Amino acid sequence: MRPFEYASPRDLSQASLLLNKTWGDSEILAGGTDLLALMKDDVVRPKRLVNIKEIKELRGINAGPSEIRIGALTTLAEIADNAAIMQNYSALAESVNEAASPQIRNLATLGGNLCQRPRCWYFRGGFGLIPKYEDGADMVEDGDNRYHAVLGNDGPAKFVSPSTIAPALIAYGAQVRISGPGSPRQIPLEKFFVIPKNESEREHDLRPNEIVTEVILPKPASTMRFGYYEVRQKKAFDWPLALAAVALDMDGNTVKSARIVMGAVAPVPWVPADAANFLAGKEIKEDTVWVAAQKSIEGSKALKHNSHKIWLAEVAVKRALLKAAGGTA
Repeated sequence: MRPFEYASPRDLSQASLLLNKTWGDSEILAGGTDLLALMKDDVVRPKRLVNIKEIKELRGINAGPSEIRIGALTTLAEIADNAAIMQNYSALAESVNEAASPQIRNLATLGGNLCQRPRCWYFRGGFGLIPKYEDGADMVEDGDNRYHAVLGNDGPAKFVSPSTIAPALIAYGAQVRISGPGSPRQIPLEKFFVIPKNESEREHDLRPNEIVTEVILPKPASTMRFGYYEVRQKKAFDWPLALAAVALDMDGNTVKSARIVMGAVAPVPWVPADAANFLAGKEIKEDTVWVAAQKSIEGSKALKHNSHKIWLAEVAVKRALLKAAGGTA
């Protein structure tokens, strides 16, 4: 591991001042479950680590009458075990319980999970976010791409968004709050994830000297139904090949509106609006669900070794929808 400076600020204003304005010069240390591994493998080489663990305002879960606020330093284990989360956001609790292993969930933070870097083995091998050969050829296109994107992969980015809890949060309409040198800003979590076009960009709408401070979830209406489903190679701790989180606003047995969010299939959590719009005014039945699932992967493009992910994505959407409607997944 390369030498680096270490700073441990006590408040957000100090933390922002300690973060450099250029990506890579400084990194935020929260749980450290991802960052330290990247540093040991010499993938990232920060000159300064800014430890934010001492900033108390970034911790805790605060449930109000109309929303719940989750601090960025709240661990995944704390989220999964919280009574308000389990009662009002069961699909989120399920997604968090499926994330990583118990040991990692006890350390990993919400902010760190949302800001983690891609699990693409080219990136993790030190070849960059958009790996290319010296002649400009795309390493992912020409190489082993069995776990890479099948949606949103028309540009140079072929990795998949690594957060498995982000799709559930987006299905619940989450907002993310960000602090920096200027005024704090708040954006829909869906817009927090972006597809980079070159190596100088990152996968998040976050500036180098900004910090994710909390996630805000509106309280679901009584007519809302939610479902979450992952497809994995094995039941034990593993990264999903495809996943889906869905939200259904129901009028009896009829869908008033729907939201579908897919994970592990694109460089960002993928929101197929046409598939969700198709469900409006319909009952959740086997044939209806399959049409919606097929619409959810419209525009998909398989790489040489990952065509199976398109089928698995369809299955994840179908089963999440049936789960949300109370059917058998």
